[in-house]
Amino acid sequence: MKKMSPESLMMSYGFKPELSEGAIKPPIFQTSTFVFRSAEHGKAFFEQAYGLREKDEGEELGLIYSRLNNPDLEILENRLTLWDQAEEAAVFESGMGAITTALLQFLAPGDLLVHSNPIYGGTDHFVKHMLPKFGINILGFDPDQSKEEIEEMIEASGHSSRLKMIYVETPANPTNDLIDLEMCRAVADKFAGEEKPLVAVDNTYMGPLWQHPLKQGADLVLYSATKYIGGHSDVIAGACLGSKELITEVKGMRTFLGNMAGPWTGWLLLRSLETLKVRMEQQARNAAHVYEAIKDHPKVKTIHYLGAIKPGTRQHEIFEKQYKSAGAMLSIILEGGEKESFKFLNNLKLIKLAVSLGSTESLAQHPASMTHAGVDPEDRKKYGISDSLVRLSVGVENAEDLVWDIKQALEA
Repeated sequence: MKKMSPESLMMSYGFKPELSEGAIKPPIFQTSTFVFRSAEHGKAFFEQAYGLREKDEGEELGLIYSRLNNPDLEILENRLTLWDQAEEAAVFESGMGAITTALLQFLAPGDLLVHSNPIYGGTDHFVKHMLPKFGINILGFDPDQSKEEIEEMIEASGHSSRLKMIYVETPANPTNDLIDLEMCRAVADKFAGEEKPLVAVDNTYMGPLWQHPLKQGADLVLYSATKYIGGHSDVIAGACLGSKELITEVKGMRTFLGNMAGPWTGWLLLRSLETLKVRMEQQARNAAHVYEAIKDHPKVKTIHYLGAIKPGTRQHEIFEKQYKSAGAMLSIILEGGEKESFKFLNNLKLIKLAVSLGSTESLAQHPASMTHAGVDPEDRKKYGISDSLVRLSVGVENAEDLVWDIKQALEA
């Protein structure tokens, strides 16, 4: 049998039509609980669910209750593993649900979390304002810092023996700065004791198609599945992928936090996964076209775009090693400040003024006053999240129509 590509397997992987009246697509299993064939089966299912015993050979985890498992969720998690070649996946009702659950599962009071800067505003707030309440130590590093500099910072923190996780968002939101994941793996390994520190990567900006962190040494890959995976601005979801051992722990925490995805969310994402590759490839083509058309416009200072990284630089070296595409995110630095940025945004006709990214429609927003408004003002200034920065997520519309819209808004 030929080994099929993920885009082919997305149509059927993990689903047996004979178990659902021959339906070619998984039905929506809108149920809270499941009937056991016998009391003995119920006991066996719970023993597995709570880790009281290992599964017997050939035995499948039985359906108990939709907070624990649901057919739509299980099929979705099976299919999500394909692009990243992960052993297991866990799906949540939001990206923040995935991120916070993973952090809470693997961090304890006294531990050290090292994170890249900048990171998404919601993550930034949770890491810098919520985790310290649990006695967790936080240390951030910048995209231009070397491996040696990061190691020196960790040593100087006084918590190097308690380094538990390096959390990375690459490309950075919204600056498109790149972080070397192999370097992060090496840093984590340097401080390994009885336990090896984990490397967790928010891969939302690249989706499952354009970057595969597990191949670069990461232990966990996190997504806001609302973005490219969902891709239609009609569902909120998140995902965490990794080894069977780690995801079993994540799912354990998810069970008791109760932030698993429901059947409707699972069904919607199953539908979206079938077109993920064609959507993302068109978005990348459109982004490249838009960049070329507006890069020299007199109202544009510069554009942070992965396809525009200068060869010979450290950032380009990372790009060549780590990425399969320049993606579909443009951070446009306009002439002027907030007033000019707002005027540009208010004059867009086709592109929608809204937060989020990765959807079929193009979206534009102002990070400094919107998604990153809660980030410390000094950090925003340090990392270039200025009043003149507008973030554009390019969709699947006609590329020439997008160029027209941007140019007329720039003229305004």
